[in-house]
Amino acid sequence: MTGRRRVGKSRLVQEFCDRAGVPYVVFQATRGRNQVAERADFVGMLAQSALPGAELIAGVQAGDWNQALRALAVAVPDQTPSIAVIDEVPWLVEQDREFEGALQTVWDRHLSAKPVLLILVGSDLSVMEALQSYGRPFFGRAAKMTVQPLHPADVAVMTGLDAADAIDAFLITGGFPEVVQAWQPGMNRVDYLRESLSNPLSALLMAGELSLLGEFPETSHSRAILSAAGSGKRTFSAIATEAGGASPLASGTLSPLLSTLIGKRVLAVDTPLSTKPDTKNKRYRIADPYLRFWLAFLDRGIPLVERGRGERVLATIERSWTSWRGRAVEPVVRQALSRLLPDDRWPETGAIGGWWNRQNNPEIDLVGADREPVARHVQFLGSIKWLENGSFGRHEYESLVRDMLAVPGAETGTPLVAVSRSGVDDGLPLAAHWGPEDLLAAWH
Repeated sequence: MTGRRRVGKSRLVQEFCDRAGVPYVVFQATRGRNQVAERADFVGMLAQSALPGAELIAGVQAGDWNQALRALAVAVPDQTPSIAVIDEVPWLVEQDREFEGALQTVWDRHLSAKPVLLILVGSDLSVMEALQSYGRPFFGRAAKMTVQPLHPADVAVMTGLDAADAIDAFLITGGFPEVVQAWQPGMNRVDYLRESLSNPLSALLMAGELSLLGEFPETSHSRAILSAAGSGKRTFSAIATEAGGASPLASGTLSPLLSTLIGKRVLAVDTPLSTKPDTKNKRYRIADPYLRFWLAFLDRGIPLVERGRGERVLATIERSWTSWRGRAVEPVVRQALSRLLPDDRWPETGAIGGWWNRQNNPEIDLVGADREPVARHVQFLGSIKWLENGSFGRHEYESLVRDMLAVPGAETGTPLVAVSRSGVDDGLPLAAHWGPEDLLAAWH
């Protein structure tokens, strides 16, 4: 079981164990801990558990992980079901390279013959996926479950907000359960932020801090790269300059770090979608909306909140909210359209993206195509306008018409579409348009 840190994996597993009605044991690893102490805690947890064979391993001292995991095999029953949970598996792999091979050996020789459900939990997606890759000891021995954050329709139900405001709430909370749970039903955005920013220990503030501290120390280059991307730097050179401080990060340093962050699903990379490949024209962004919001506004605002000056942080958010939201909503819109399409109107649309040149002028918000990363056919082009009091009108339409032929694969007859928070003016020759309710329906 994997998923982003703070998404609720451990709570979900505990809830499952409590409801299962069978004996279980849950062990959570500690990062950076001495291997001997970690194994002793593991065996001690087994001895104190409700597993039928727990008393048989009291006082056992495990010299390695093979012996520790064999103690688990002794503790679980032979004939009746049981559950064993090992949480934060990536930290065990990091501490002791023998853990992974020992797990495979004990599983094959002892545990697999028993009716035990072994649940391995970890937040480092790249490590958890690697555990099941070809050539690794546990290859072919496990099923994968990814715990995703709540989607926008879930957020709408929990907050009691209409579709447009629920999408805004999703951009702030990212669908992380503990953050959404603090949003009282019917509470508007400003009131939620004001209440959260009055408490230094609020879920809105702490979830981001704990998530990053679990993987990226504040002094690391990775943390600096995330801060740069969170502040709106999207290109390789802009991130290198921002993250480097006095001098830009060298390409040899930045490139592997970007690859690692993308592998961990913390950072996402987009390329222009058209009939012409353009793999070098990449744009980077924080993968989940909550962390993007946290890095943009809350990371530097925490000291103010701790001094009781949360209103100043709120004022900063309000000044930048409209422009920040306009960019932040784009991936959510594209994801929604990817779920809605293809349909009867667009039966050949298999990919949704955007297009831009190196100068970001022009920049097309929406490109519908038959496939990605390089399309055979461009199905439609579109624009996103996400304002409370501004509908998609003649000006936005004419801008789209003016820029459309810059997109490789677009023609004068290529259909044009729009996504708008506040509707579309009458009389515009659009092939289709979607509003907040349509987008939310993508997750129903």
